[in-house]
Amino acid sequence: MTARLECSGPCVAGRSMRLCVLILCLLPRFGWAVSYKQGDLVILYVNKVGPYHNPQETYHYYTLPVCRPKEVRHKALSLGEVLDGDRMAESLYNIRFKENTERQMLCKLTLSEKEVDQLREAIEELYYFEFVLDDIPIWGFVGYMEESGFLPHSHKVGLWTHLDFNIEYNGDSVIFANVSVKDVKPEPLEEGGGGAGHGVGSGGLTVTHTYSVRWFESTLPHSRRAERLRDYSFFPKTLEIHWLSIINSLVLVVLLLGFVIIILMRVLKNDFARYNVEEDGSCDDMDQGDNGWKIIHTDVFRFPPYKSLLCAVLGVGAQFLTLATGIIVMALLGMFNVHRHGAINSAAIVLYALTSCVSGYCSCSFYTQIQGQRWVWNIILTSALFSAPLFFTWSVVNSVHWWSGSTQALPATTVLLLLGAWVLVGFPLTVIGGIVGKNRAGNFQAPCRTRNIPRQIPQQPWYKHTAVHMKTFLLYYNILLCVFAILLSVGACISVALTYFLLSGEDYRWWWRSVLSTGSTGIFIFVYSLFYYHNRSNMSGLVQSIEFFGYSLLTAFVFSLMLGTVSFWASLAFIRYIYRSLKMD
Repeated sequence: MTARLECSGPCVAGRSMRLCVLILCLLPRFGWAVSYKQGDLVILYVNKVGPYHNPQETYHYYTLPVCRPKEVRHKALSLGEVLDGDRMAESLYNIRFKENTERQMLCKLTLSEKEVDQLREAIEELYYFEFVLDDIPIWGFVGYMEESGFLPHSHKVGLWTHLDFNIEYNGDSVIFANVSVKDVKPEPLEEGGGGAGHGVGSGGLTVTHTYSVRWFESTLPHSRRAERLRDYSFFPKTLEIHWLSIINSLVLVVLLLGFVIIILMRVLKNDFARYNVEEDGSCDDMDQGDNGWKIIHTDVFRFPPYKSLLCAVLGVGAQFLTLATGIIVMALLGMFNVHRHGAINSAAIVLYALTSCVSGYCSCSFYTQIQGQRWVWNIILTSALFSAPLFFTWSVVNSVHWWSGSTQALPATTVLLLLGAWVLVGFPLTVIGGIVGKNRAGNFQAPCRTRNIPRQIPQQPWYKHTAVHMKTFLLYYNILLCVFAILLSVGACISVALTYFLLSGEDYRWWWRSVLSTGSTGIFIFVYSLFYYHNRSNMSGLVQSIEFFGYSLLTAFVFSLMLGTVSFWASLAFIRYIYRSLKMD
């Protein structure tokens, strides 16, 4: 059996080891094949239970009145597993490699009336359980519920007291495992229930839990066992690849690129021909007889208000663009084993901390270029722009989970670990990136000089207002990368087009407008999450609602930052191009 990296929190003595332990705990764990011999113990961990339609609302398996050892021993987990709500503990199941077992007794329980009611309520809410065997998740329902007829109405609730484990192996490794209750009769839990041979008295119930283990040989090698898990589906598949939508999106991108490259360039060519007729005219002469984007050449590069906030948005947006690209590339390289719980979460935490230098560099570098003076405040604002809303949202969500006893509530050691990652890695890298960006920042390189007195902006028609521009944009991993590229391309194209229309109306306030136009996509994402919650999902309850809407709001915020950054740099490149091509003294 190969060694694996595991940690449960920053609990190693010695200050010199803390940073090393912090990094090791954050790294995603990649499992290798575990070799077993005939008769070796294969540990089955019990993990969590929760309502089937609210998969993010989970509780420890041993919160239910089930068979448990006298001393509960938990498995050390990675950060990603803890963030996923995993709380794995050793079970009483005695599973031996390649040894079949039939009707083995697990334990005998005498349930009180309160415990019977607890099980009945869990079954009525369609509680499922999750076990883990050799990093393979095993799902099943706690019990069985049947309702039939109207008059008379029957309501039957039963507990599964026998489980059949079907395990596939290849050579000396485990390939796949699942649980079945086929041809098993549930133990009735309705009032007055109780099967033959089970005692019922004083509102209680005595049940005997049993299990069977059957081993099946598989031809699938261990290196490809992830394919077996992908083909198996316990939860409803909500992620579907809509090929027609992707093709339509590709056509849309081609049309937009054609619009920008062909139509807009033809318009610009005509503008250049008209504006450059008088080559000997001075810059001031241009303001007399012309109109359109040429006349505002002395104001278009006038730096906007709230420069520090704008640069912070661009810096954090660049960080998340780097983070998203890194996650997709790591997935394409096969670095995320589907059997490793929370591997993507762990990688996201590590990349977020490491890419903090990107946000600091981009923000402070551009802030220095546009003559910002309070660069220290800019670094602090950049560091807190996303982390502060994240901490507030997490505090509310985690408090609700803690109050309800859910495993989604993070333990104190994990909170300290995440805080240490931000304090020891994330924030220092933001500061370092900001200092490097400030020292390496050059000039803004505006092709036109800027007047000291701003030009008066003429009255704009309704369709050129900021709100209208914001509404304009609302209209497996290989596919994700393609869609991600489509999203960024569409955002850049539309931003360039809207910026041209804005400048043609002699309005030089493009800075924030370019960020908000495509950044408003985050509003659409959050509004769609409201629609999905009420019309497509079966979510309910305070715990699930708070978590869903809290993290949906954060997701919409992240998309606003990313797309706003892309649209800004696309607009800036476009403006620099057209004014560099304009002949001026």
